[in-house]
Amino acid sequence: MLMFFVVLYLFVTLAIGLYFARKVKDSNDYILSGRNLPLYIITATAFATWFGAETVIGTSGAVIEEGFIGIIEDPFGVALCLILIGVFFAKKLYNLNLTTLGDFYKLKYGRKVESVASIIIILSYFGWIAAQMLALGKILNIVTGIETTYGILIASTIVIIYTIFGGMYSIARVDFIQMIIIVLGLFMVVFQLVGAAGGLGNIFGQIPVGTFDIRPSLEPKEFLAWIAAWLTLGLGSIPQQDVYQRIMSAKSAKVAMWGSIIAGLLYLTIAMIPAFLGITASILYPELVTSLGDNELVLTSMILNHTNIFTQIIFFGALLSAIMSTASGALLAPSTVLSENIIKPYFKDLSDKKFLLLTRYSVIIMAVLSLGFALTQGSVYELVAGTYSLVLVTIFAPLAFGLYWKKANSLGAMLAMIIGGLTYLKMEYYSDGEFIIPALLVGLLASIFGMILGSLLPKILHTKLSDKQL
Repeated sequence: MLMFFVVLYLFVTLAIGLYFARKVKDSNDYILSGRNLPLYIITATAFATWFGAETVIGTSGAVIEEGFIGIIEDPFGVALCLILIGVFFAKKLYNLNLTTLGDFYKLKYGRKVESVASIIIILSYFGWIAAQMLALGKILNIVTGIETTYGILIASTIVIIYTIFGGMYSIARVDFIQMIIIVLGLFMVVFQLVGAAGGLGNIFGQIPVGTFDIRPSLEPKEFLAWIAAWLTLGLGSIPQQDVYQRIMSAKSAKVAMWGSIIAGLLYLTIAMIPAFLGITASILYPELVTSLGDNELVLTSMILNHTNIFTQIIFFGALLSAIMSTASGALLAPSTVLSENIIKPYFKDLSDKKFLLLTRYSVIIMAVLSLGFALTQGSVYELVAGTYSLVLVTIFAPLAFGLYWKKANSLGAMLAMIIGGLTYLKMEYYSDGEFIIPALLVGLLASIFGMILGSLLPKILHTKLSDKQL
């Protein structure tokens, strides 16, 4: 019965996506949903940007192992990112009326910076998309017994089809429906487990002391690692096309701003449910923690073996909703950058109809390449690791300084990307690991230094030349 409802859910999702795809008339509808989405849909689609496999499965496993200190990056960092975007970035970017983040780098710094920044954005998505595809395959393997490879192909094909035809128009509306399923599904699971435990009091009475503590150790290395965990997604996800694309689809700058802020608060609230479920599972069924050997499997194992079929249908429906919402937006985002900022400049007088077709072909290209990653990797964590780090140490500074510092120029942006990126890569992959400062923090500081140096250098050199002439 579980397998039947999961398969039914997948095809109903496809049908809904294709239904809304009929409304797509031009590239603006496809990429930004006509820039007319109301607050409730903007909130839902921004929330869905990251609420995927890592949030549901990863959060529950990390809490079991480390407590709340282990989930700083996600969900706390993600919530911080959405709130910061709403407060400092949404209105300014919305009012520029651009299609992609790559367009901002072109407007502010020129074609060369646009190209480099766009390539970085595109490369950062392969692992993230593949991770969602792999997670979909593993979920289908768990509930139906089919091989993970076939699960990846089946579920990914459904996401790819409605993304190709419906773009953001379909994604935003499917996200709204799936968010409702996610929230209701997770709450229903909580109610059953709380009942099985004899009430919330019994659960909280058995939670180990310090589980909810998010304060870091004052030991320098651990404290700096804690700071880096906040910044990885807290700042590293700000210059990302998927969240930009969802928020810029709003009908006004005010809706874009509040949609992002509310989504951040909602994300943090709902993400506490998987964390609570992980803690509850470890208390009710401690044998799962010791026997499985992987804390990320505890939650799904508990649902399959210790809940009724109705709860299983609700939970796995919610889980698939979360992953599919994340996967669809993540697939469209780099495809849009590829078509708009990499390919389109080589074609003069490209009609809107041809550009729309080009973007759809770009979705296919990104999907095929990401599928390749998903089919050759076995770990969701390995695919996600480092996805946002390179973005943070290269293109965050040019975005932030470009919006808030009038002296920011193309030389500064280029130096920020080069110095920040090379510094991070050198420390992350070629150092002996003796530094107490995380490579991420050093790379970010190096990027900021490059941004300031490059922006001020022309004026400094001009002043020195003028002094010599005198």
